[in-house]
Amino acid sequence: MKENSPKNVFAAFEMLLEEIEVEIDFINKAGANAFQRSDYDSVEQHRERARQATVLHDKLVDLRKEWETLMASHHDKEEEEAVHEERRNMDHLQRGLRTPGPAFRQPILKALNEMGGSAKMRDVLTRVEQLMRDVLKKVDYEPLPADGVPRWSKAAQWERYRMAREGLLKEDSRRGIWEITEAGRKALT
Repeated sequence: MKENSPKNVFAAFEMLLEEIEVEIDFINKAGANAFQRSDYDSVEQHRERARQATVLHDKLVDLRKEWETLMASHHDKEEEEAVHEERRNMDHLQRGLRTPGPAFRQPILKALNEMGGSAKMRDVLTRVEQLMRDVLKKVDYEPLPADGVPRWSKAAQWERYRMAREGLLKEDSRRGIWEITEAGRKALT
């Protein structure tokens, strides 16, 4: 029997979010294939399914935040700091867990700031990987089954999406370009 711990719930959220991200990638690839076949009815079905899955993903992110807030209110300051320290030190998480999305925030902001505020996605990801070499674990480098992209790279891309929705990065950047906003510069620590 597993020990009862708020960390187990947090880990479950992370695994569920990762699986939904993989499914969304699969739906996107299927939609792209339908587009290449000029099957526009199928394209529309895939687009709607991807939209619904993304909405569900965002709801789960909000629920995870709500869970963290709930747990923080039930722990004294010392226990709360211990949990956050353990989350920051990814080597202490249960085996098989990936680096969570929020861990990519500061490296993304730092990379963009170093690159003058705007850069191609692949250049930003290259720099983020360099900045996170001591944090990323073996499981983070495993390719995702849907597209072969390393798990850490997909997690960073999803975190970029969330950061853009929060106004830390520009939402309307050209495809493949990531840009920091003034709010993002202020959030850089």
